[in-house]
Amino acid sequence: MDIGTLRGIGTFVVFVAFIGLVLWAYSSKRKKSFDEAANLPFADEPPKSSERDEQASRSNKE
Repeated sequence: MDIGTLRGIGTFVVFVAFIGLVLWAYSSKRKKSFDEAANLPFADEPPKSSERDEQASRSNKE
């Protein structure tokens, strides 16, 4: 087996892995979890009024 054959086998293995990854990413089974992950940056809750008042009083004391 020469280097060209090994490179060809390696290319084929990477190609199959790429196709598998694409199929996994665009699978309809994964859509819900990907949508939830996409909305995570917007899921932050604003601080409660007591926490906000406490932070303001700390910053005024300094």
